[in-house]
Formats: sequence, structure tokens, C-alpha cells
Amino acid sequence: MISTLFYRILLAIPTMLGVAVICFLLVQIAPGDPLVSVMPPDASEAMRQTLMQAYGFDKPLPVQFMHWLWRALHGDLGMSVATGRPVISEVMSAVSYSLRLALLATVMGFVLGSLFGFVAGYFRNSVIDRLASLLSVFGVSVPHYWLGMLLVIVFSVKFALLPATGGGPIGETGWQWDWAHLQFMLLPAITLSVIPTGIIARTVRSQVADILSQEFIVGLRARGLNESRIFIHVVKNAAPTALAVMGLQVGYLMGGSILVETVFSWPGTGLLLNTAIFQRDLPLLQGTIWVLALFFVLLNLLVDVLQTSLDPRFKRS
Repeated sequence: MISTLFYRILLAIPTMLGVAVICFLLVQIAPGDPLVSVMPPDASEAMRQTLMQAYGFDKPLPVQFMHWLWRALHGDLGMSVATGRPVISEVMSAVSYSLRLALLATVMGFVLGSLFGFVAGYFRNSVIDRLASLLSVFGVSVPHYWLGMLLVIVFSVKFALLPATGGGPIGETGWQWDWAHLQFMLLPAITLSVIPTGIIARTVRSQVADILSQEFIVGLRARGLNESRIFIHVVKNAAPTALAVMGLQVGYLMGGSILVETVFSWPGTGLLLNTAIFQRDLPLLQGTIWVLALFFVLLNLLVDVLQTSLDPRFKRS
């Protein structure tokens, strides 16, 4: 286990370095002036040069990258061009909101996806299997932003059951795990849970169908084990793959929920990225992408370690 963990960490280091290079270069080559949000329309060239020096935009790109990477490794992601606040504080606040939303959406997707997957796997080629497969394809294919707007129209506008936008009754501060705050999270979480539900359902269905066709299941039935005991063996064999998929979905939802968080005005990393893109806020954009990439790599490392500890087949390989 120690050697596996050490090997995965070694692989994560060049991955993060490559992500840092790509993140920096892609943001730099984007069109637009990064200082347009802080300069008045009639700004002089002297003022522009002063701001360029203050934010380090006057240096060559390799020098800018090395300075940014060195500061990022020490937890300093610079100052936001648009707000003048430290990037790390804005990013970490947004990460906390996105993480709550991603965890709730992934749990909902895991429960529903596992249920659909196990039912479809046990009743292969039946009407139930086709219905579960249809729901899985719908979950993977439906546009997030369209479903989010549809839920807002139904549950917020027409029936006034749930709030449509915001991160809580008093904005982005004072989050608590109570109904007053959770109701703001339900609609975006349901919207985000659709894709994990479809992916996990298809994965579990394939795993269950494959496990039920293996010889050890035939042997267990020949020994007289009832279906509930056999079901436990199926769950043990399918759980590592399902947990791995669930863990990766948290990472995908953390960075891939820009449209959903924008639709619901949820103060997470997706809304922060959207704001940084439109304001051409390079430090904020780079810092957000860097933190999300770091989170995804660390989450992938954790999933690999958990999968190895749960499944002996990975230990032998």
C-alpha cells in the first residue's frame, strides 16, 4: 500500500506541472486586455504601464509563469484584477460551495444510479432493463442548463416551492446545514445529479451483468446460497468500480458546473470562472483552474488508493 501511494504521488507531480503550464498558456493567449476592468476609459499610457508592472504583466511569459508557479506553490495566487482581493480567499470560498453541491449531487446520483444499475443488471433484457437504460441515456444526454431552467420554471415560478437562485437566505455568508440553506441547494443538486445517475447506472448495470455470468456465482447457487447472500457477493465485487466512478464524478462536477451554477447563481467555482472569463481577470481565472486541477488530481489519487484497498485484484496487479 505504501509503495502504491508513493508511486501515485510521483505520477501526480508531473501531471500537476503539465496542468500548470497548459492553464497558464491558455489563459495568456485568450483575447482581450486583462486590465480593462480596472482602468478608466480615459486612462493614460503611464497609468497603464504602472498597472502592468504592479500585476507583473510587463515581464516575459516564462518569467511570469515561474513567478506565478512559485507563488502558487506557497499558497499565493495573487490579487484579483477586478476586485483587488486575494485570489486564494475568493477561490477557497467558492470551492467550499461547489464541494457541498458536488457531494450532494454525487450522493444522489450514486444512490439512484446504483439502484437503477442493480435492478437492470439483475433483470437483463427485460422491460425494467430497457427502462433503466433509457433513463441512463437521458441522464447523460440532457443539457444541464436546459434542465436547470425547466426546474426553475416548475418548482420556483409556477409552484413557488423552492428558491430559484442564491447560496442561502443571507447570501454567501453564514452557511449552515439546515433547511433554510439546503432548499437553495436542492434544484442545482438535482440538475447536477442527472449525469452521475446515468453514468453510475450504466457502469453498475454492466458490472452486475458480468458478475452474475461468472462461474463463482453458479458455484454459490449450487452450494445452496439464497439470493440475498448472493446479492451481497455481487455488491462486494461491483462496489470498487462504482466507488471509483463516484469519486471521479465529484471532480467532474467541481469543474464542470459552470452553466448550472450560473443558472442558479450558486456562488461556487463555476460562477467564479464565468465571472473571471467575462471580466478577463487573469489571476482569478488561473488560480481557480489551478485549484480545481489540484483538487481533481488529489481526488483521483484518493480514488486509486481506496480502490486498491477495497479490491484485492488491484493489489495483485
